[in-house]
Amino acid sequence: MAAEPPRYKPNPKLPRQALPLLDPDKRRRAADEVALGFSAEQAQAEAMRCLQCRKPVCVEACPLHIDIKRFISRIALGDWQGAHDVISEQSPFPGVCGRVCQHELFCENACVVGKKWDPVAIGSLERFAADHARLRMKELADSYPKPTGKKVALVGSGPASLIAAYDLVRLNYRVTVFEALHQLGGVMAYGIPNFRLPREILHEEIARLQNMGVEFVPDFIVGRTATLEDLFEEGYEAVFIGTGAGLPYLMGIPGENLIGVYTANEFLTRVNLMEAYKFPESPTPVRVGRHTIVVGGGNSAMDAARWAVRLGSDVTILYRRGRAELKARLEEIDHAEEEGVRFEFLAAPVALHGDENGYVREMECIRMELGEPDDSGRRAPVPIPGSEFRIPAETVIAAIGQAPNPTLQKATPQLMTKRGKIVINEWGETSLPHVFAGGDVVRGGSTVILAMKDGRAAARAIHEALSRERQPQEEVKA
Repeated sequence: MAAEPPRYKPNPKLPRQALPLLDPDKRRRAADEVALGFSAEQAQAEAMRCLQCRKPVCVEACPLHIDIKRFISRIALGDWQGAHDVISEQSPFPGVCGRVCQHELFCENACVVGKKWDPVAIGSLERFAADHARLRMKELADSYPKPTGKKVALVGSGPASLIAAYDLVRLNYRVTVFEALHQLGGVMAYGIPNFRLPREILHEEIARLQNMGVEFVPDFIVGRTATLEDLFEEGYEAVFIGTGAGLPYLMGIPGENLIGVYTANEFLTRVNLMEAYKFPESPTPVRVGRHTIVVGGGNSAMDAARWAVRLGSDVTILYRRGRAELKARLEEIDHAEEEGVRFEFLAAPVALHGDENGYVREMECIRMELGEPDDSGRRAPVPIPGSEFRIPAETVIAAIGQAPNPTLQKATPQLMTKRGKIVINEWGETSLPHVFAGGDVVRGGSTVILAMKDGRAAARAIHEALSRERQPQEEVKA
């Protein structure tokens, strides 16, 4: 849809609005959201910075192709509801994506204003539109017709499945989402902290799908509670696998089994999903000592470190490369430092040492230097002989990546995999007919927005397959 011409004069020279933040001293003691969101005045001022380009490259750069130009125009005109309606044409998750999408790598990176000045704060404007539409959720709940079409099963309730559910239910498919855990949201529920994504935002946007007719079945492990074959026998005509990457990598060093050593998956699941930060009000505890070492440099490492601060620990992030090679978002790195997290760069763990009771007490490390680029294109860390040193550690959290959980794959040996990841063809279809996959179970550990991109592509492929609009399945090659 073409954008209506703005009834105002854009001014890209205006300074980019700074997103208000909770005071760092308050952040260290609470799980409250850190980013407070734009005021109405800030949102309109920031929207005025958008040039309203004739060919908005930001839309093409967005993995969901949200009409950014048009929703920003609505904000500039003070039409918050209209802005939310424009976003909803492509996404039911502006509150989630406005907070956790890496806009700086996609739409904001492509923003023409950013070629000369700071790019438009597209993510913060998306969040603003979402937050000002929250009161409309009940009104929208009664406006959706219930689906009556063919049955489609989605496995996992993470971002890939949720966007697929949104697209399919709007095409009149009867969609059921099966989730292994007791709460919905996948990695957005167990992996992302409350202080980055408040749970009420996630719950409200999932509830929107429920209001549209999507059925959710928690505590259901496809591959154990039922097989893929069972789902087809129950009348589902297509299945999408979006089970994510929940199997953590281990450090593989002596002492990794000592008490007080966690993977980031376990630690974040205990705190985010099981609400261990509320213990004893919540029944799930998490042990955090005086000194916590988090190993890794991605968003999960930042999330774990910032939670450990809130749980009263002195926290250091140990990373085998330099600051420039950190994979986490810049704003998350900045927030971690503001909250007191320290960084130890160019160092890697080689062993953990405990006391007579089996509790971790020290981490033995070695200094590193950067050598030639590896397969990722980054310079590979190389140990420096004789540079070993020790640091105190009563808690150690390994945040060094994860792989797909193999439960479903083991129960379905005919499903083609490669290094634990499900292999798909150009249509997103697996080696089994009418079984599709996307997100981290195909990519390995990635991002929320790229998982949504995969889920959208899979929904389109499912619709084409069930509508007989394309040729029979292409051969899948490993």
